[in-house]
Amino acid sequence: MATSAQQIRDYRGLALLSYGFRPFFLFGALWAAFAIAIWLPFLAGTVTLPTAMPPVQWHVHELIFGYVPAIVAGFLLTAVPNWTGRLPVTGPPLAALFATWVAGRIAILLSGWVGVQLAAVIDLAFLALLAATVGREIVASKKLNNLKILGLVGLLFAANAMFHAEVQLGINRGYGQRLGIAATVILIMVIGGRVIPSFTRNWLARQAPGPLPAPFDRFDLVSIAAAAFALAVWVAAPEAVLTALVSTFAAALHTVRLARWTGYRTADEPLVLILHIAYAFVPLGFALVAGSIWRPDLLLTSGAIHAWTAGAIALMTLAVMTRASLGHTGQPLTATRAIQAIYAAAVVAALLRIVAAFGFAREPLLWLSASAWVIAFCGFVLVYGPLLTQHSAPK
Repeated sequence: MATSAQQIRDYRGLALLSYGFRPFFLFGALWAAFAIAIWLPFLAGTVTLPTAMPPVQWHVHELIFGYVPAIVAGFLLTAVPNWTGRLPVTGPPLAALFATWVAGRIAILLSGWVGVQLAAVIDLAFLALLAATVGREIVASKKLNNLKILGLVGLLFAANAMFHAEVQLGINRGYGQRLGIAATVILIMVIGGRVIPSFTRNWLARQAPGPLPAPFDRFDLVSIAAAAFALAVWVAAPEAVLTALVSTFAAALHTVRLARWTGYRTADEPLVLILHIAYAFVPLGFALVAGSIWRPDLLLTSGAIHAWTAGAIALMTLAVMTRASLGHTGQPLTATRAIQAIYAAAVVAALLRIVAAFGFAREPLLWLSASAWVIAFCGFVLVYGPLLTQHSAPK
């Protein structure tokens, strides 16, 4: 009887549907590029989209609840077989899941025609189906300790539902937006806290002797708990003094947490270094939340939001997408010049968007940031498209 690994290698259906990371990473990146490329013209009124959402709400929704769930799906559908020992979801079931995500993007884009309620139902169906798919695999394997990851998927679903409710009720309090960002930042803190020190340790072990990343311990648990509490307070009361206080504390803890991973020793390996750079935007976001409360005359809240979205979320997802796609298609784990250019463009996009929140040359910086973002994600599509749409060479 063929082993699971052999069955994976012997799959000869459509290559794009041979593993979850393939369609979701590729088209998630393509959607991220499109959503930003069209947004500023949409905001300026030079382009009209048939969505029922105003420009800013559509922009927020399609990055937090369009792009992010796609990458989460690609990651989970690739990681779950390693957690459970079961075969990956492939072929028609994967096609159905991917088609549901695509249907959500089309429904939101055309919500001015199909109606906001129907669009919301179609959009929400994807996260529900993803949770059901991942949950089924975990339960079938009887490794129920992995079910906790579904809590964050459920939190993202709840945030998306709240966002839709605010749109339909004409309430623009931003609760759904903030909850969606908070859920994703927590996911980065949890998953990043596992993979960053692990990948760093593996690489440093082959280098000259020196300090290695601290293992996951009680300090990490305290840091995550404190940050989760700070995010909860921020979701509920984004301008409160308490939010500033707990955000300052969370920023300090996660700065120390990042330093404990010895990222300063990874400058010669961009595939590892980018993980540390991405995580640095987590404490920066907390610091900017506090700064926007203490000195709202100097710093807009959007600076903090974009430290987490354009910074931590975009860079961490790109870091995971580039590395995982190389590893799972049998390529050397090497950051070519093209991959390094993708990273550089994404870092520039994040930094320019944060600087724009200080009010200096805001409009030119927004356009430059958007351009760098599009270059980064189009770069991923161009570099990784051939790898993700072709069968890997047998190992």
